[in-house]
Amino acid sequence: MAKLERVTTVTIHQRAEIGTTGAKKARREGRIPGALYGHGVAEAIAVDAKTLNDLLSSGGQSHIVDATIGGKKESVLLREVQRDPITHRPIAADFQRVSQTEAINAAVHIVTVGVAPGVKEDGGVMDIVTHTIEIKGPAGKLPEHFEIDVSSLNVNDHITAGDVKLPAGFTLITPPETVVVAVEGSRTASDDAALTAAAVAAAPADAAAPAPAAE
Repeated sequence: MAKLERVTTVTIHQRAEIGTTGAKKARREGRIPGALYGHGVAEAIAVDAKTLNDLLSSGGQSHIVDATIGGKKESVLLREVQRDPITHRPIAADFQRVSQTEAINAAVHIVTVGVAPGVKEDGGVMDIVTHTIEIKGPAGKLPEHFEIDVSSLNVNDHITAGDVKLPAGFTLITPPETVVVAVEGSRTASDDAALTAAAVAAAPADAAAPAPAAE
């Protein structure tokens, strides 16, 4: 399957009707309702469902896009997406106005690269504990994702948020001790050990020696 090109422009529609009624109307029209805020102004908006899905698929929550809103051009960042608890489809989306140079907080996705010896050689299990880390820095220079090299991880090794190298001008918001990636021991081996221990514990004690026969 061809990789979806990064979405860099979107059209955002202003909504005259707000509240539940306005949100339902937008969804009937194939749009996702939401809000646009920032720089002292907030307004009800909607974006075409396909546009939002394409934006999400191309990592849209970690880069600024150019938006057309009521005939005007703005730079915006997709801030929050609410999803249906059953279908997981987007049902609301909020955007924030930003400038290329202002410092903002953003959650950036984690991508692992390399093969961990603890997985390849020792049968361990790779666990991505935290899928994003939060950073603060210039909006126009937000990294699309962070690549974490796991090629040195053995069983019981891990990488924390503080180990991730940030671009110049950015600071870490996520607590540095937060575990991002870890290699755990094989769950199968752990389960086998637990079953063996349980079997030993459940085994009956040796029967008492029979009393000698009476003479």
